[in-house]
Parts: sequence; C-alpha cells; structure tokens
Amino acid sequence: MTDNGNNERPTTRTGRSGRRKRGEGRLTARERPSTIRDVAAKAGVSIATVSRTLARNYPVSEEARARVMAAVESLHYVINVHAKALSGRVAGPVALVIKDITGPSLAHVAAGVEQEAADRGRLSLVCATHDDPAREDALVQLMREQHAAAVLLVGSVVPDEAYRRRMIGYAQALDAAGSRLVLVGRPAPAPDMPVTVVDYDNRGGAFQAVSHLLASGHRRVLFLGGEAGLSSGDERRAGYRDALCAHGAEHIEELDTTGTYTRASGYVRTRDALRAGLEFGAVFAASDMVALGALAAIREAGLDVPGEVSVVGFDDVPFATDLTPPLTTVRVPYEELGRTAVRLALGRADSPVGDDHVVLGTQLVIRQSVRRVTW
Repeated sequence: MTDNGNNERPTTRTGRSGRRKRGEGRLTARERPSTIRDVAAKAGVSIATVSRTLARNYPVSEEARARVMAAVESLHYVINVHAKALSGRVAGPVALVIKDITGPSLAHVAAGVEQEAADRGRLSLVCATHDDPAREDALVQLMREQHAAAVLLVGSVVPDEAYRRRMIGYAQALDAAGSRLVLVGRPAPAPDMPVTVVDYDNRGGAFQAVSHLLASGHRRVLFLGGEAGLSSGDERRAGYRDALCAHGAEHIEELDTTGTYTRASGYVRTRDALRAGLEFGAVFAASDMVALGALAAIREAGLDVPGEVSVVGFDDVPFATDLTPPLTTVRVPYEELGRTAVRLALGRADSPVGDDHVVLGTQLVIRQSVRRVTW
C-alpha cells in the first residue's frame, strides 16, 4: 500500500458492480475464534502434532507438547466439541425433555437428573416442549446431533398409535447414534425396542389413597381424576375403582370425574359437585394441585376439612405439608425417578445387560386432612 500524499488512508476499491474485492470484510485473526491452524503456527509445529497432543492418543515429545499447550492457552483455543464426541473422548450430556419446567413435580425430576448426572461427571441439559409434539421432535433430533448420551422424555401422554410411532422413531434414531431413549412416567412404545422405561406405581398409589378413605368409614368418594386417555390419569382411575371394588363400595358414575391436573380444574369440579347436591364425604384428587382447588371450593361452601369433608391428594409436593390442615397424599419419588433414569441409561455402557423397565413404588403419607367416620 502506498501513501497518497495527504496522509489519508486510501479508499477501498470495488469492481464495476460495486462489490467488495475478495477477502475484504472478513474477520481478522483477533475477531474470529482461534483455529487449530493458529495453534500450530504459534507453536511452530504441524497441525497433526497439535491434533495428537490434544487427543493424547499418539506419542508427542514433551517439548512439542509444552509449546502446543502454551499456544492453546494464549490463543484461548476451544477444542471442537463435535470432533471430541465423535472420537469418543468426551462424555456426552444427559438431556431432559419435559413439557413444562415450572411444575413442582417435574422440577423435582429435573433435580434428580441433574444431581445424578453431576455425580457421574456429566453435563445435564433441560428443554421444555410446552406440550408441542413438533418441538419435541426437533429437540430429540438436536440432542441426537449434540451426541447426548441419553435423552429423557418425562410426562404423562396419550399412548395412541401416533405416540407409539414417534417413540419407536426416536428410539431407533438415538440408538443408531450411540445414544439412549429413556421414558420417565411414559409407557414403552413396543417390545424389543432400544428404550429404557422408568415409571412409578400410579395405580397402586391411587388404591392406597382410596382404601385409606374407605377404611376411615367413607363410602361416597368424589374422584377428581386426570384427563381420559392420559396414561397417568387412566392408571389412577383404575386404582380408584380397584379400591371401591375391594372394599365393597358402589362405583357412582357422577362422582367419577375427569379434568386437567390444575388448581382451577379441582376448584370448578368440586364447586359444581357441591352445587349439584351430590352426596360425598371425601375427595380423592389425582394431584396435589387439584386438591388445592378442591380445598378452596369446600371452604367457599362453608364446609370444614376434615370435619365435614376429607381430602386426599397425589404427588406430595412441598406445599402439601403446609396446607391447613396438612394434606394426606400419595408420595411419588420424583427425584429418585430422575436419578434412576440417568443411572440406568449411563450404566448400560458398563453393563449392557440390565433392567430396561423399572417401576418405583409410591407411599401414602397420612396427615390431618382425613377424618374417621363412625356409623
């Protein structure tokens, strides 16, 4: 470049079309991330020597190694994570894909996943689908491309044919990439699929809850169940009916209701049942959030819990013990679900033959929201 005689920088020349010449507008060495070529040039060695030094899979002299590592540090060079994953030199992350990260139950599953992954030296990633199948598809594919060691899908589903097809596709695609599909609280799509299933005893937990109410003298129990067709909802409904049958209590259709696992749903269904004059002395809510709404409707009607109406929930979320009265409920080991899912998925690398379907138990926690009735 020559001086133009007036100490001004020369203007940039362009072709007839006005476009910049080749090479102009590119990032400078300081602006762009350092590459393996930069490291090799600074260390005064070949690219192959840099690669071997970082991979630690080929003899390199101590002098060359020291120069390479000094160059890596000074240039702030970051090793390509995809290349490391493909070479098997990096432990892939554990990905948790859930519908909603704000729910108390799913948050505890996430805590268990993070703790177990951390204990095993793995990074854990949490992704939310907002109940959008297309987003779930995209996230599973992204985790496959990121070489996740395991992809955990959490949350109740409608186990129809579309669900089975999608899960089979996920399982086969992840298995081909050396990853593992883990279904937490979801049914297996088909036998002989490369899938790990970690579930909990919905039906048994519901049976315990309703049996406790019936053993306490209640004969008419309002059931605030989940949505029809939802895997957890159907299982808890089956447990409710099992208990009625086992105790010789009549199944009353209008007391067997369906709805979402929300406080609003629990409130509306309980309020409507009271306004309709339905007779019941107890409520079994299929989630603690539903129980919270039921308690509000019962108190709004001027009734006492448990003096006039007993209430049992399901989940044992943290606030259950702080309600007035403290809520009798079914405890689900949500953190242990997350830990078990990670343990089984990552343990397959050491022992490919093992349990692919584990069901954790649930426990009835008796507090003060149920009154014993004497006839």
